Amino acid sequence: MNTQRPTSRAQRLNQITHEPHARLDALVKAHAPFETTASYARFVVAQYLFQSELVALYNDAALARLIPDLPARCRAEAARADLADLATEVPAPVAGAVHKPTQAEALGWLFVSEGSKLGAAFLIKRAVGLGLSETFGARHLAEPAGGRAEGWKTFTRTLDNLVFTPEQEAEADKGALNAFNRFTVLLEQAYATEPA
Repeated sequence: MNTQRPTSRAQRLNQITHEPHARLDALVKAHAPFETTASYARFVVAQYLFQSELVALYNDAALARLIPDLPARCRAEAARADLADLATEVPAPVAGAVHKPTQAEALGWLFVSEGSKLGAAFLIKRAVGLGLSETFGARHLAEPAGGRAEGWKTFTRTLDNLVFTPEQEAEADKGALNAFNRFTVLLEQAYATEPA
């Protein structure tokens, strides 16, 4: 019997990252970031570390030619402002950040970062329960201009319409898988470091 092939690159990336995504979700839940503000602050540390590692990709001129609003999509500054709101120090970089990926690999990383904005719709509701909002403490979870669904559709449409070689397809897969694994490492690091 022929297993059904995903119809688009974005769908394929969703399929191949299903397992690390599920593992990461379980890990986030285990750390209970929405139980206390202190636990949430650790979560923001992980978010800031991840987003700050992607700043070079969001500001890459060649990638911005493909995705014109790419620089504006970056959430590193929003996460940094959240840390200030939460009176939490900006963490030092953690060794092992993505460095000079190929364009296809970079798009795999961005696929994961952009996709996380859909999940942020649920997280912001939990953050509100801690007295936080899109303008205080939970800025990095705020709805992007134009809406979450529209931003994601625009991104995946561009991604799906690019012509890739088989090598580039493999690089995009690698980037997406590495992004999930990297966020997992950063989350563990954030929760291993006790807040001062």
